[in-house]
Amino acid sequence: MTTSPRTLEKQVTGATIWLTGLPSAGKTTIANELAATLRAEGRRVEVLDGDEIREFLSAGLGFSRADRHTNVQRIGFLAELLARNGVLALVPVIAPYADSREAVRTRHQGAGTAYLEVHIATPLDVCSVRDVKGLYAKQAAGELSGLTGVDDPYEVPESPDLRIESQHQTVQESATALRALLTERGLAA
Repeated sequence: MTTSPRTLEKQVTGATIWLTGLPSAGKTTIANELAATLRAEGRRVEVLDGDEIREFLSAGLGFSRADRHTNVQRIGFLAELLARNGVLALVPVIAPYADSREAVRTRHQGAGTAYLEVHIATPLDVCSVRDVKGLYAKQAAGELSGLTGVDDPYEVPESPDLRIESQHQTVQESATALRALLTERGLAA
């Protein structure tokens, strides 16, 4: 018995897993750790990192509320496109506004595509110590304004599918918790 391409399509479930949180919360680190695990299991996975998307897909956008919304919608469109084609799209993007995240969720629901929101709930004081890109230091020195969570808003998700407090566990433990959610929701074996 041969398996048709149509049958194979139905066996592969894609989804968008949106990791939101403050700068330096650990979103990309956790996404990359999970991606490595899933790839080792033979899954099709893409990490849509916010910084890379801004460079290649959203160049020219600033950090006004409207530009941030446009950026999130572009990323959401790309993630949904990948997810409906059987890819697990891990999206470590701040997405500071609840209405922008909800618009992405609504797009996924309308297309019948799985979407999970994961809040990487690392406190501001921990993020500012991590300061992976030096943003908090620049903001404190007066060289940067509009830093999400400091002098620009971050609307905390009210009821995410998972909340990870990365300051209390290792990267591997955080990725394992997220992997467990995927299994629970039927998105990973």
